[in-house]
Amino acid sequence: MSENVLPHSTSADATPQSPLRVVQWSTGTIGSRALRGILEHPSLELCGLYAHSAEKIGRDAGELSGLPACEVKATNDIDAIVDLNADCVLYMPLAFDADVVTRLLSSGTNVVTTCGVFHHPASMDPALREQITRACELGGTSIHATGSSPGFITEAVPLVLASIQRRLEGLAIDEYADLSRRDSPEMLFDIMGFGHPPADFDARRAEFLAGSFGPSLRLVAEALGYTVEEIRAHGEVATTRDKLQIAAGTLAPGTVAAQRTTIEAIVDGQPLLRFRANWYCTTDVEPAWDLLDTGWHISVLGDAPLEVTLRMPFPLERMAEISPAYTANRAVNAVAAVCAAAPGIHTSLDLPHLITHLT
Repeated sequence: MSENVLPHSTSADATPQSPLRVVQWSTGTIGSRALRGILEHPSLELCGLYAHSAEKIGRDAGELSGLPACEVKATNDIDAIVDLNADCVLYMPLAFDADVVTRLLSSGTNVVTTCGVFHHPASMDPALREQITRACELGGTSIHATGSSPGFITEAVPLVLASIQRRLEGLAIDEYADLSRRDSPEMLFDIMGFGHPPADFDARRAEFLAGSFGPSLRLVAEALGYTVEEIRAHGEVATTRDKLQIAAGTLAPGTVAAQRTTIEAIVDGQPLLRFRANWYCTTDVEPAWDLLDTGWHISVLGDAPLEVTLRMPFPLERMAEISPAYTANRAVNAVAAVCAAAPGIHTSLDLPHLITHLT
């Protein structure tokens, strides 16, 4: 696959003539669900598995995904992964490594990733964009970033909703996540800042989320013909009125129990597109916020206005079991389209509609 010829002829809405050979990179929460998706997919064949944790090395991929043994063992040997000459790597690491991705692409292996670096190539770091583009040219490969958020809810859904508009005045996406049953103390308390005094809340979190969601908003705005002047971001918090016990631990009265981060794409001095993350441990907060169940709400203002709510219809106790599929499945479903694409960095606009083949 070192020549500029892809090994299979396929499209997003056609099953490949032979299974695409896929490597799963990492076996965390999302990676493990993607691994299961590969093993169960009728047009994909798992040929390799990369794991970070020492205790997972040598273990069977089926065991790590909750399925029967499949004779593919986890490794942390990058050379061994490259030597597989796989059609695609589903790259879902602990942290993005540009040199690893460059090596995969240069070797002739396409990449689908949940890392949010590639949603809008024009706003990428120019040096990184050049590095990845050259690797794609060298290997005859392509790369695409996707997931549930950003990805599905910030690109696929807005573009569909905008397709019935002739005048768009605004499009706002609200994401809601009830974290009260999430038993992850380090993530909630140490990283996200829940349970701390409001004065200690890290304002830089808004900038971080802008880096994740801003590129998606730029992509959609430009697809609709608008020029984005800037991406603005700001965050705010609300506190618990009383002592609060959640799965991850205890929140004292007056500490952060909800946070809301807003990212806006500014056009003609006004916000045209908005993504707002509403993450909370209780709905009884001060000041009072209108917090919906876990899911998304999209408001479209235009000549065909819409209010759309997407909720996750299962109890919070099953969230850890089910929710990884929202991110992992879209990446698995993108493999065929990415393998069929011309060399380069591809966004949601470049690929055909991702039509899922379930049989």
